[in-house]
Amino acid sequence: MNTNQPFTDAEFDRIFEEKSEEINAQLDREILIAMIGDVNAGKSSTVNKLMGDDVAPVGANPGETQHIKKYIYKDKIVFVDTPGLDDIKSENSDITMNFFHEADVVLFFLNAAGTVLSETELASLKKISAVNKDIILVLNKIDAADDIPSLVKYVQDHTNYQYPVTPISSRTGENMSMLQEKVLELLEVKKKDILMAAHMADKSATAKKWILGAGASAAAIGAVPIPGADFVPLTTLQVGMMLKLSTLYGKPISKDKAKEMIIATIVGNVGKTIFRQIVKFVPGAGTVAGASVAGGMTIALGYAVKYAYENDIDVNSKTLKPLYETFLKDQKKK
Repeated sequence: MNTNQPFTDAEFDRIFEEKSEEINAQLDREILIAMIGDVNAGKSSTVNKLMGDDVAPVGANPGETQHIKKYIYKDKIVFVDTPGLDDIKSENSDITMNFFHEADVVLFFLNAAGTVLSETELASLKKISAVNKDIILVLNKIDAADDIPSLVKYVQDHTNYQYPVTPISSRTGENMSMLQEKVLELLEVKKKDILMAAHMADKSATAKKWILGAGASAAAIGAVPIPGADFVPLTTLQVGMMLKLSTLYGKPISKDKAKEMIIATIVGNVGKTIFRQIVKFVPGAGTVAGASVAGGMTIALGYAVKYAYENDIDVNSKTLKPLYETFLKDQKKK
């Protein structure tokens, strides 16, 4: 494609279809989250808080005989709850280890208010890490413990800093956003983060991270000093961001509406039926100034869409344009 030629509707359609297929492919894939920890480690309450829903029942009494429990949430998200490996009946040990082997994420629960990282827990961690390295150490019940930084360092020191340690309270909700971020980081590598994010409790934090990430990528694209070279990747980036946000908030967006909104915000009055260059209309494009402009416009678009979804505003060109202009002014001040 000659980058100096106008950007056509057909090119936009191709980009929209491509990004839609990528997201739909994610939504069709199953996610397996394996959990391990004592019966009173707060596994169920943590998952319920993380997802903002009653995924697993809570209230088991310490000392009860425990079995492997499987919870299927929203058809594609599967949580497998296991007790400590030493408590599992021998006939179930192979089945349990298979769950850990197949898991996309392993949540290894530690009790901040009890004996943190006992010899038994270390032995279980070693067994699991032999088949799966995608482990997050969840230090729960920090609301009932003292000197959390020292506890975190103790866990890190005794696990050689191999895994992220997330100190949380499933009772108060403290640091749940940190756990959410760590889970999504592991799933992003496997291209499974969008489905999980769409069903998690804190959508705003995820949206913000996606928007800022898109802004940083846009800035890198805008810095390319070749005339016209930035438009296709910028549009691809912005369309992808809009589709991810619409999926996150459960607000499907059509191809025509996405096109209409980009024209109304990013392109403005440059063209109504034919897309042209975005950044290159701005003096200094292809330089550091071009990078900041590309990043600012992308972030403003993302925040405008995010605000509309979170405030139940019907997203169209008329409602989005004033929101975009407001957020763009904020970006220019930075």
